[in-house]
Amino acid sequence: MQRFARLRPLAKAYVASVVLAGFATVLQSASGLYTHPFGAQWLILAALTVLTGSFTIKVPSIPARISVSETFVFASVLLFGTAAGTLTVLLETLIISLWRRPQEPLHRLLFNIAAPAFSIWLSATTFFWLSGIQPLSQEGTTLAALFLPLAALTATYFLLNSWLVAVALGFERQQSAATIWWNNFTWVSLNYFSGASLAALIVTYTRDLELSTLAVIVPLLFISYLTFKIAMQRVEDSNRHLSELNSLYLSTIETLAMAIDAKDQITHGHIRRVQAYAVGLARKLGVVDDKLIRAIEAASLLHDTGKLAVPEYILNKPGRLTAAEFEKMKLHASVGADILSAVAFPFPVVPIVRHHHENWDGTGYPDGLTGTDIPLGARILSVVDCFDALTSDRPYRPRLSDDDALQILMQRRGNMYDPWVVDTFAKVHQEIAPAGLPQGLPHDALKEIASARQEVAALPVSAGAPGPNVIDSDRTFTVRELTRVLVGEASAGDGGAAIAEHLGQSLAFSLCVLYLNDPLTAELSAAHGLGDAWPLVRGLRIPIGQRLSGWVAANRQTISNSDPALDLGAFGQTRSVQLKSCLSAPVLFEDELVGVLTLYSATLDGFGEVHRRLVEIVAGHIAHALKLGEFDTLEAKHRPKAIEIRPS
Repeated sequence: MQRFARLRPLAKAYVASVVLAGFATVLQSASGLYTHPFGAQWLILAALTVLTGSFTIKVPSIPARISVSETFVFASVLLFGTAAGTLTVLLETLIISLWRRPQEPLHRLLFNIAAPAFSIWLSATTFFWLSGIQPLSQEGTTLAALFLPLAALTATYFLLNSWLVAVALGFERQQSAATIWWNNFTWVSLNYFSGASLAALIVTYTRDLELSTLAVIVPLLFISYLTFKIAMQRVEDSNRHLSELNSLYLSTIETLAMAIDAKDQITHGHIRRVQAYAVGLARKLGVVDDKLIRAIEAASLLHDTGKLAVPEYILNKPGRLTAAEFEKMKLHASVGADILSAVAFPFPVVPIVRHHHENWDGTGYPDGLTGTDIPLGARILSVVDCFDALTSDRPYRPRLSDDDALQILMQRRGNMYDPWVVDTFAKVHQEIAPAGLPQGLPHDALKEIASARQEVAALPVSAGAPGPNVIDSDRTFTVRELTRVLVGEASAGDGGAAIAEHLGQSLAFSLCVLYLNDPLTAELSAAHGLGDAWPLVRGLRIPIGQRLSGWVAANRQTISNSDPALDLGAFGQTRSVQLKSCLSAPVLFEDELVGVLTLYSATLDGFGEVHRRLVEIVAGHIAHALKLGEFDTLEAKHRPKAIEIRPS
């Protein structure tokens, strides 16, 4: 058990009630011993109980032990009454507990002593009241007359004692007490009934514990002890083997999930954090079904399996997805469920994976489920997955604080997410927050997986004749002049006036940066630029595949209206510069990456489709200028001074 102060209020009340009830029965029994002494025969039974009780057998999977001492406990009850049986159990549990587990918390020690004492007292009291039988040391009886009452006594004692322990374990583990009892205690009833059978033989054929009686009983008890010990060792070995298989199974699916998340550029720590959050939240919501807990645990690792069917450039796009891209992204829920349906999970993993993007109001996908029709595991997973995503750096935005993320969850409460799940998570998220989890894949493994992302389809349009209604002659002149300035053929003073006149209407930007590819370091370097903020970012280096421009370089895809902070961080938000959107296009010569051209705007969503086309054409001109020598080499030219280009 946990420390008493850490127990939930209901668990504290339960433990305290059992301890008080147990010691109340002990006091009553001690009073009975004082007024009506049991005699030396009871002391022999008590000594035998303690002796046989010291040879205990560990119950697999739970912190409980059994012994063959029930024979002498039942004999004490039958021969000397309720008080004798209660004190016999007290002596056994007190001595064994102090001997075997002296370092246990006090409340656990008291519970382990009180629960058996209360169980035998209540069972014995009920037995004598219902049967009308007097203690056999006072009045003898036949085995036939004793059979049914003794069976009832044994069943009652077993049920009370085992259920008191199962409920306590249920509070400790936050699991179903019924499941714990059924899986771990049902077979223990054999030990109780075998002990009762031997006790019946003792008390019906002799009222005195003679040497001849012990000579018959002790070997039987020893055989019973060995039988249970061997059986428990086999069960323990089986459980250990099952645990190893479960560990292997979890490691396997975790490795698969790790590879999937590396494809998505999400760290291994993400799925582990989501798993910890989801399982912790499920328990806080009162989920005690072990199969559902294990399903949530596995689904948390595998919920993004369907992303194997989503192109990498969509997964890692640092900006808003187009409608077509979002439709492709939505497939991952159903595809993941289809993939996992081939696995014979012993718990409901597939429904959680399939429905973790359903919305409370029915606007989610893939099936548009509403309310409680959405599996509880999926409702839990959707909330914690969103929270961890919001509080983690992603290609399309920097991380948010916990408070900001919770505020977003509350805004979506009742439309996207189950209000009960959101409210509970808001209360307990700090308590269930994971700690000490791995933060990512091994660097070498991540590098190998990421390297496969370089082969991406759909290259942007290179320089060439623009189509009708896209670019006119003035804009063609502007494109040419901007190219000349950026690659160094014309100075900023020569080309700046033309650009300022024409580009203000065509491409309204505050900062324009030409990043050149450095093949030796696999980085982009901010080599040339225009705008007030250019001196701040001159020489900035961005690894290919990272940030916004690095993503464009790796995927060779133009991207519009992303957050400039993904590239520039704090440089894009100064007193003089407030950048709110950007447009970035790869500079390609045939299949070779030359660099990236990125324009930053002070206007939110400042770029449209025409702007995208223009920038791709500029990028094409720059690629040809640099690779074919249309202009002089960059090194021979004086770098242009920054000029201010403002939206018109």
